[in-house]
Amino acid sequence: MTPKSSLLRKALRQGCVVMPGVFNAATARLVERAGFSAVYISGAGLANATAGVPDIGLLSLSEVAQLSGYIAEAVRIPALVDADTGFGGPQNVARTIQELERAGLAGMHLEDQTFPKRCGHLAGKSLSSAEEMVEKIRVAVRARQDRDFLIVARTDARAVEGFDSAVERAHNYLKAGADAIFPEALQSAKEFREFAAQVRAPLLANMTEFGRSPLLTVRQLAGMGYRMVIFPMTAFRVSMRSSERFLADLKRRGTQQRWLGQMQTRDELYDLLEYNPAAKMWTRRI
Repeated sequence: MTPKSSLLRKALRQGCVVMPGVFNAATARLVERAGFSAVYISGAGLANATAGVPDIGLLSLSEVAQLSGYIAEAVRIPALVDADTGFGGPQNVARTIQELERAGLAGMHLEDQTFPKRCGHLAGKSLSSAEEMVEKIRVAVRARQDRDFLIVARTDARAVEGFDSAVERAHNYLKAGADAIFPEALQSAKEFREFAAQVRAPLLANMTEFGRSPLLTVRQLAGMGYRMVIFPMTAFRVSMRSSERFLADLKRRGTQQRWLGQMQTRDELYDLLEYNPAAKMWTRRI
């Protein structure tokens, strides 16, 4: 069986890879069933949906590895995970790589914020030095056992030090061995286009809602040269709004009858999970 890290590398060579963000394994199965070739595991999604805490680096490496491992195991497609700042210094980054590889992830992105980190589209971020981030990337590259495990360097410099600094940091991170660059919170289509023109490498675009970046289409981004596009919290936000409306209606009416047509049925869930209750058993498919 081809390793999922190799599948992700192959997909990147073939074109722009669209990765909807997920916060649990069942949602990842929906992404796979919809025909996407990869899935993104959002750090904010894990923190918000699973632990009910903000995205400020509160989950530990062990928690992220376990939760993202459930997701990676549930699907045949590769999964890229948000590893925040690497859970510490360079030696912590080495352990992060090893734990995430062991959990079945195909790659991760590592950011140059200081701890505690903040959502990339909020004010008040602070950056580590470029030298510290370069050392983290070098350690990450040396620590990986699977040469195809994708190491994406994220820079938050645009909002803190400006666009030119983001470009300069990206070049330094590539020299350190990063496989791809994730420029967070670019602020216009012109900036996305200019970054791609100045940084000749596989690039990841973050199309999160209600942030600093414009919501460009996959076609637009692919035309600029981006090779990965993530939608980290979209499914979570849609699910939360739908659940919020349902709960208000249930409180008011005392019945779920009006919502039956909007639900996934029991049979549909079992089909998604590849579970046959008549057989009284379930066999893991991977």
